[in-house]
This record gives sequence, structure tokens and C-alpha cells, in this order.
Amino acid sequence: MKLPAFKSACLLRTRRSRLLVVGIACSLSVAWLPAAAQDRHQHQHSAPTQKSPPPFVASTAKPFSALMDDAMAVMDDGMRRAPMSGVAEHDFVTMMIPHHQGAIDMAKALMLYNKDPELQNLAQSILTEQQNEIKLMQAWLTRYQARQPRVPVPAK
Repeated sequence: MKLPAFKSACLLRTRRSRLLVVGIACSLSVAWLPAAAQDRHQHQHSAPTQKSPPPFVASTAKPFSALMDDAMAVMDDGMRRAPMSGVAEHDFVTMMIPHHQGAIDMAKALMLYNKDPELQNLAQSILTEQQNEIKLMQAWLTRYQARQPRVPVPAK
């Protein structure tokens, strides 16, 4: 059954219109995804309503596994609360500072319970190196923040 030319042209236009609408909808949704992912990412790092864990304290009053849990909780909280700017260098540094502090806390926990001299040396090395790297990152962050333009506060 052959359709008249007019009906055939109308069907073709209808299919093209549908494809165009679907194409536009797909384009818009794809364009929106990075913004949605960034928005979700920002919320993960700015959760002021969540209570922070207490500061890490290395002590034999707790078993080693509890100290590791404490160190991880403090590190995760610090990384979640790290201020994100969308600038890779800044965001890397603000996330790595609590990450390195977590490694220091874990090394301190190991040093309390460890009996292996090789691991004791490793823990001491982690402690020293990570502390130095935190100082380096804090200095970089200070220089970075000093280079940022100041937004004038309007006079009232």
C-alpha cells in the first residue's frame, strides 16, 4: 500500500520532528550531567550539618582496630569538609592535607602496638615525611590564597 506523496511527506516531517525533539532532549540532558555531578560533588564536601568526630588521640586505652577506625573517621570528615573551588591544584591540596594527617594518625597508632622493627621504621618515616608534606601544602595554600583577587565589601 503506497501512501500519497502528501501523507508520506507529513509522516517524514513528523519522524524528523520527533527525532529532533529527542535529540534536543538528549543534548540538554548530557549538557546538564556535568553540572549535576559537580553540584553533587560540592554537597559531599560541604556537609556542615554532620557532626565531626572527636580529634584523633593515639592511646593504648583503645585497641589498634578502634584507633584505625578513629583515624579513618577523622580523615574522611576532613576530606569531606575540604573547601572545593573547582581549581584542580587547590582542591588537590585541600583534600591531601587531611589525607596525609590520616596517614600520620595511623602511623602513630601502629607505633603504639607494633613489634616489627621494619614497620616501626616505616611508621616513623611516614610520620616525618607526611608532616613535611603537610607543611609544604599549607605553605602553597597560603601563597595561592594570597594571589586570589579580593572582593571589595560595599560600604553601608
